[in-house]
Amino acid sequence: MITTVEQLEALYGQPFGPSIAKELDYIAPIYRKLIEAAPFVALATGGPDGLDCSPKGDAPGFVHVLDEKTLALPDRPGNNRIDGFRNILKDPRVALLFLIPGVGETFRVNGRASISIEPELMQRFAVNGKLPRSVLIVHVDTCFFHCSKAVVRSKLWDEASKIDRKSLPSTGAIIAEVSQGKMGGDEYDRAAPERIKSMLY
Repeated sequence: MITTVEQLEALYGQPFGPSIAKELDYIAPIYRKLIEAAPFVALATGGPDGLDCSPKGDAPGFVHVLDEKTLALPDRPGNNRIDGFRNILKDPRVALLFLIPGVGETFRVNGRASISIEPELMQRFAVNGKLPRSVLIVHVDTCFFHCSKAVVRSKLWDEASKIDRKSLPSTGAIIAEVSQGKMGGDEYDRAAPERIKSMLY
């Protein structure tokens, strides 16, 4: 087992070249293009009660670049667990991983977050007259892009790699099993399309 930083560095060596040069402490114009093209971001947080990594998605550009050091991310209706937001209130450090369909490179931001319900800011993210529940403000500490090797290995965007959703248990079946039949089931699945549609914004 690797138990020391010295062992780890002996195994992996030191980062060099582009892996160092690509890291900035602000959103450069060329990095802004990646953020504005991304319809999906994973938000990672940590706190005294544990870790959380939540998916966030909307139309490309849903994460706004307020300035070179600040991002704004609307929080749309979800499951109301708010695990990540609970963490942020205790420890504001966050990590974001942006994905762009069809693009191998991913983009990462590390920073500190706060939760805003400021009316003018909320209005910026209105969709069909509906406001987000809140807006996450991320103050950028570091940002950089990852090369495409992980996406290439996973064949994430390859059409031939797509899995037929029917080959896996449905949402209703999963909930029914883990709740020991207390909820979920076929009726849950039948109502899902309309439920999701009505709760997107």
